[in-house]
Amino acid sequence: MSKYLEFNTPASKQAKELAADFGLSNYGFTYLDRVYWNLPDSALYEESIFRNEGHLSADGPLIVNTGKFTARAASDKYIVREESTENKIWWGQYNRPYSLEKFNGLMGRLQAWAQGEEFFVQDCYAGADPDYRLKVRIITEKAWHSLFARNMFITTANRDELKKFTPDFTVIAVPGFKLDPRIDGTSTETGIILNFDARTAIIANTLYGGEIKKSIFTVLNFLLTFEDVLPMHCSANVGDKGDVALFFGLSGTGKTTLSADPRRQLIGDDEHGWSQNSVFNFEGGCYAKVIRLSAEAEPQIFACTKRYGTILENVVYDPVSRKIDLNDDIITENTRASYPLHFIPNIVPDTCVKTHPKNVIFLTCDASGVLPPIARLNPEQAQYHFISGYTSKIAGTELGLGIEPQITFSACFGAPFMVRHPFEYAAMLKQRMLKHNVNVWLVNTGWVGGRFGVGKRISIRHTRNLLNAALDGKLDSVEYRKDKLFGFDVPVTCPDVPQDVLDPSASWGNKDEYWMKYDALAARFIENFKLFEQGCPDDVISAGPKRLNTI
Repeated sequence: MSKYLEFNTPASKQAKELAADFGLSNYGFTYLDRVYWNLPDSALYEESIFRNEGHLSADGPLIVNTGKFTARAASDKYIVREESTENKIWWGQYNRPYSLEKFNGLMGRLQAWAQGEEFFVQDCYAGADPDYRLKVRIITEKAWHSLFARNMFITTANRDELKKFTPDFTVIAVPGFKLDPRIDGTSTETGIILNFDARTAIIANTLYGGEIKKSIFTVLNFLLTFEDVLPMHCSANVGDKGDVALFFGLSGTGKTTLSADPRRQLIGDDEHGWSQNSVFNFEGGCYAKVIRLSAEAEPQIFACTKRYGTILENVVYDPVSRKIDLNDDIITENTRASYPLHFIPNIVPDTCVKTHPKNVIFLTCDASGVLPPIARLNPEQAQYHFISGYTSKIAGTELGLGIEPQITFSACFGAPFMVRHPFEYAAMLKQRMLKHNVNVWLVNTGWVGGRFGVGKRISIRHTRNLLNAALDGKLDSVEYRKDKLFGFDVPVTCPDVPQDVLDPSASWGNKDEYWMKYDALAARFIENFKLFEQGCPDDVISAGPKRLNTI
C-alpha cells in the first residue's frame, strides 16, 4: 500500500515489536517497505479494514471476498522435483513435477517484485503434539491472510519464543504476483508451488485462504510419514470414556458438521496425525463451509458466524445493515468461515489426546442414492474403501465443478493432499486398525429415494442418530444383513432411525432402476481400483464389490 502512498497505517508503529531475529532477508527479500510481525487479531482487523481488504459485519466477523478464486486451484499445484522428492512423491495428477531451475528463477522474480512492498508475517506451529510440531512461517501480502493464519494454526504470545523463531517451513502468499506460463512453465498465471528441499511454498495470484491451510497440510502429509505418524484428512472427537472417533471425507461430506457433537469433545475438524501414542490436531482453528447453515442443525458452527475474530469468505451481506445472509450463494456455494478452535465450546484442551481411536468413519456423499446410510466394514473392506475414497464432489469446493455433484474417487479421502502413494498411508492405517482393534464404518451422507435431482439428501438427524448408535456401541448387538453387491454388513435396525431408512432400495419407486444404478456404481469402483491393484494384496482386491451378473 505505502509503496505508492506515504502514510502510517493503524499498526505501523508496532510493526516490528514482535519481530524474529531470523528475518525476511534470509529469503532474499530486500528493500521492503515495511514488515508487520505477528500482529494480534485486533490489529489485523484494523489493517484489513484500513486497506479495504474486508468489511466489518454487524455481529463482529470480518467479511472478505476472494475474487475470481472462490475455491482451491487444484490443477495449479506443483512440487519441485529434486533429490529428496524424486523417489518419494506420488507424481501425477495431483503432484505435478516442477523443476528446481524454474523454481529458482521464479523465486528471483518474486524477490524483485517484492521490493518496495509491505508484508505481514505470522510465526506459528502446525501439530498439537509437541513431539511432532512443525514451526511454520506464513508471509502474506494481505493483512486478512495473516489473520487467517492466526486462526488456522497454533500461535504463541511468548515474546522470547517469537524473537528466536526459526521456521521449519515457510509459505509465501502473494495474490498480487502473477506467474508467467512462458517463463515459469506453469499452466496459468496462478500457482501453488512447494519446494521441500528449500522448505518453502509460493502461493501466487489467488486470494483464496484455503490454499494457505492446505499447503501446510500437504507438507505434513509428506514429512510426518518419515516419523511414523499417519497424516489424515479427517475430523476427530472423543467421548467421556476416552473413545476417539475419526471422520474421513472430502469437503461437503460432513466432517466438520458431524464431528461438532455437543455430546463429545472436539479434537479438530479437518486434519490430524495418528502417532504410536497420540491423536492430535494439525491446526488451531476450523475452516467450515457455511452455505445455508442453520442454528437448528449446526448451532456451534452457526454461532461462530456471529463472533468477532471469525473471517467470513465470500458470504453475502447487506452493505447498509451489515447483516449476513448465509443462504445466498450468488458468489459461490463454497462460502467459508475461519475461526479459532476455542470458539467451539467443548474442545479438547491442547487438541491432543494420548489414546487411540475406537471408531473410524468413512464419510461419503453418494449422489447415486444407492449406498446404505451406514455399513460396517471388515479390515480388508476398510483398506479397499480407504484406498478408493469414493464420494461426490459438491459444487463450490473446487474450481470447475458445476451445480450437479461429480462422482469421484479420491484416494485416502484426500488425494489432492496426499503427497506419497496411497499404499503408504493405507499400510499405516491398517497397522493401527489391527493393533488397536478399531471399528470401521462407511456412512453415506448423500441422497436417498433416488439419485441427485430425484431423491433428497439424507436427514442430518438420521445420520447423527446412526453415528451415535455406532459410537455408543448400540449397533454391536443388532441384526445385520450382508449387502448384495459390496458384501459389507448393514444393520437392519437402529435406535431412533426408521427401519426403511436403513434399506435404500425401499425408498426407490422403481426397484429395477435402483439395482441398475447400484450395479453401475459397483462397476465404477472396480474400474477405479485397477489403478491400485499392482502390489495390492489379493484379499484387499477381493474385498471390493461384485457385479450383478457375477452373483
